[in-house]
Amino acid sequence: MRRVRLIGSLAWAFGLSGAFAVASAAPAEIAIKDVRLWAGPDATRLVFDLSAPAQYTLLRLQNPERVVIDIAAARLDVGNREMPAGQGFVKQLRAGSPEGGHLRFVVDLAEAATPRSFTVGPQGSYGDRLVVDLEGGSGAVTASTSKASSANSTPKVVKSAQTTDGRNIIVAIDAGHGGLDTGAIGRRGTYEKNVVLAIALRLKQIIDQEPGMSAVLTRNGDYFIPLRERIIRARKQKADMFVSVHADAYHDRSVAGSSVYVLSPRGATDEATRWLAERENAADLVGGVSLDDKDSVLASVLLDLSQGASMSASVDAAEKVLHELDRVGAVRRPAVQHAGFVVLKSPDIPSMLVETAFISNPGEESKLSDPSHQRNLATAILAGVRAYFSINPPPGTRFAQMRSQGDLPAVIAQSGSADGNGPGSGTGQ
Repeated sequence: MRRVRLIGSLAWAFGLSGAFAVASAAPAEIAIKDVRLWAGPDATRLVFDLSAPAQYTLLRLQNPERVVIDIAAARLDVGNREMPAGQGFVKQLRAGSPEGGHLRFVVDLAEAATPRSFTVGPQGSYGDRLVVDLEGGSGAVTASTSKASSANSTPKVVKSAQTTDGRNIIVAIDAGHGGLDTGAIGRRGTYEKNVVLAIALRLKQIIDQEPGMSAVLTRNGDYFIPLRERIIRARKQKADMFVSVHADAYHDRSVAGSSVYVLSPRGATDEATRWLAERENAADLVGGVSLDDKDSVLASVLLDLSQGASMSASVDAAEKVLHELDRVGAVRRPAVQHAGFVVLKSPDIPSMLVETAFISNPGEESKLSDPSHQRNLATAILAGVRAYFSINPPPGTRFAQMRSQGDLPAVIAQSGSADGNGPGSGTGQ
């Protein structure tokens, strides 16, 4: 058997879907330089590293379940390395050269899965790639997933259900990158995907200890989730806020400090156009208002109202988080920044992206790997989020009830850092 090694990382984006897909024209001969496989809880990703853009066809077959990928004018050029072992939806991967001048890969499936494929051009240390994603189910965050993530962390404080009838505020925490997508890599080899997951897990732990608040994670392990799927998971959990955790990088290794981003006006306009174009498939907006049965003018007005309120809330909350981060360490810019990041584009959930530090800076890379500093960063993010919701509690929440009864300040005062190492304690630097 010809052999292929399993290594590396890849930025993720959805592309063509369905049983059959065709890419752009290819050169006379394509070398398959590597094949990589990575499985998450809801999807499995297969990546073909190519010497040039490829022309390919993809076909899903049944009885037995399998996916056939034909790459035109291609050859395996991988030496004696092993074919990736089956994992996730992939039971076995086979390669051959049938008549017709193309290279065929047969993916035997462990169970039925829907294939999605797309090509990616050169980026960073990687060249052209063909990506095949195998998915099953909706990929929603479930109660069992949330429990599993909690089981891997310190046991949380159990809150008494008798203290209030109001619901908890839900904060969706998104650890950036994951799986084949390592994110930025520090000079000492620290992966962004690992440190931001560690921070996200710590943030969930302390949010779950907070009276009137609960957290859900978009991922709780080393696997990648498509950017828009992260938003979908937050919306399915009816999140009141979305916080995406990252670690920045820059070619100048002296650059340091935290930053907080919210959606830019241009990014909001682009997203509104997309939602309006796809409103027959859109999920319900805030308040249960759906776009699918509204005329274009009314749908646009409803979306503008929801998106405008969300963006305003995002800025307010982000400013408070940035203020708290400034007490933990240096901030890169003193004001909240605006960008068109996909994960910030939910039209009805206040969202922010926190660049906790520059992993490209040796000093900050070291801090990002320090559990104490990870805890301080998580505590700072919680403090900012909590400060926002203490002023703007969502109706029907425990925070809203405590605010109406005049109890909220006392609750906030008692729920600081449990170990005395929170923002302002003087122990974070």
